[in-house]
Amino acid sequence: MKSQGMLFSDSPDDTLAIEKRLIRDGFTTVAGVDEAGRGPLAGPVVAAAVILPPGIYIEGVDDSKKLTPQKREHLFDLIMSRSTAIGVGSADAGLIDSINILQATRRAMLQAVENLRVAPDYILIDGITPIATSIPQKTVVKGDSLSHSIAAASIIAKVTRDRLMIEMSRQYPGYGFENHKGYGSATHLAAIRQLGPSPLHRLTFGGVKEHVAVNQFRK
Repeated sequence: MKSQGMLFSDSPDDTLAIEKRLIRDGFTTVAGVDEAGRGPLAGPVVAAAVILPPGIYIEGVDDSKKLTPQKREHLFDLIMSRSTAIGVGSADAGLIDSINILQATRRAMLQAVENLRVAPDYILIDGITPIATSIPQKTVVKGDSLSHSIAAASIIAKVTRDRLMIEMSRQYPGYGFENHKGYGSATHLAAIRQLGPSPLHRLTFGGVKEHVAVNQFRK
């Protein structure tokens, strides 16, 4: 049995409840895992795994979708500085087209866990789909609103992916990746119709596949 002598910071929304139960059960290195980018028409899906020191509460951490870009950036830096370990994984558009977005997301999440410099003894995963690992794990529906560790991972994944798409906008100008980050906005769909898909686009996704030449589909 692992040590249970950790103290918890105040958690006004009780998003540490799941982690508290795990520590009482003897797990002291809990990783929250979440992803960003399942829905876009372009770019990778990015996953993050975050291990926070037992009981730490970082004020403001929440589901990344509920936060402004400025707030996410601020919290990104706090999480990076206060975490025990952070791992990031990704799956690019080619892999997404090859094995589908669900399986690509699972691979990105597993990669994020494997990239942690500290091995977790338990994993909390946002959603309903487990990953292929022998580490004990629990899927949590709406976990980015219920678990502090998962919420932290959602911020790391979202900011990492947004920064990547901004960088890619310079390599592939004209699509507006710096603004919509690959999601299917009206301006993005118009750019695909005008320019055709870029190497970042998911050729099997609606909104893109209609504009793919027969010989352009990935094998």
